[in-house]
Amino acid sequence: MTTDERTDGGPVDLHYTPSADFTVTEGPRDIGLCFVGDGFVAGYGDPKALGWVSRVVGRTDTQDAGLTSYNLGVRGSSSADVMNRWRVECPPRWAGRSERRLVVSMGAEDVAQGLTTARSRLNMANILDEASSTGIACFVVGPTPTLDHEVNDRVRVLMEAQSDVCQRRGVPFVDCFTPLASHDQWQSDLAAGDAVHPGQAGYGLIAWLVLNNGWQHWLRLDA
Repeated sequence: MTTDERTDGGPVDLHYTPSADFTVTEGPRDIGLCFVGDGFVAGYGDPKALGWVSRVVGRTDTQDAGLTSYNLGVRGSSSADVMNRWRVECPPRWAGRSERRLVVSMGAEDVAQGLTTARSRLNMANILDEASSTGIACFVVGPTPTLDHEVNDRVRVLMEAQSDVCQRRGVPFVDCFTPLASHDQWQSDLAAGDAVHPGQAGYGLIAWLVLNNGWQHWLRLDA
């Protein structure tokens, strides 16, 4: 990956050349699945304490594969925090696993903390590039809309930037913003909470989007 400076002073990735490929080895599959991100990954606001991560894992058809999942979501984490944390927190969870897989979901805190889109984009690119270069398969779940229209304008721009970063690298990306922005149940769930994080119903909607946008295929469990 190379970087340059945007007109707003922030760096942006220009192109990416992969240096390693993820492979599924022959024999019994032993998948180490790490989820990294912010409070949405942690499931903050869900009275059932499941969030979307546990719902997705619970509905994943593992067939004959062994799958161990780890929720490493931390409320308040920006993309910069996630970029620094995953290098330390994920490797111990992958130890001894034949497949290392990383699910990244972040963005809400970047908007709240005022990070530029260029900086957020570069942080995402750095995570994906470093993971790919060491043979780790990645999957990205995009940010979700709030009830604040001005905030949503920034979230939409960030979502589009993340989508572009993933498209350039061939990494699956789930757009949660577009289908939820005008979804009545999503908006009702936010209104009943803090207007940012959903409750049980909203996390169920995110889980549905993930499960129906290439999840099993990414895990290579759709045969």
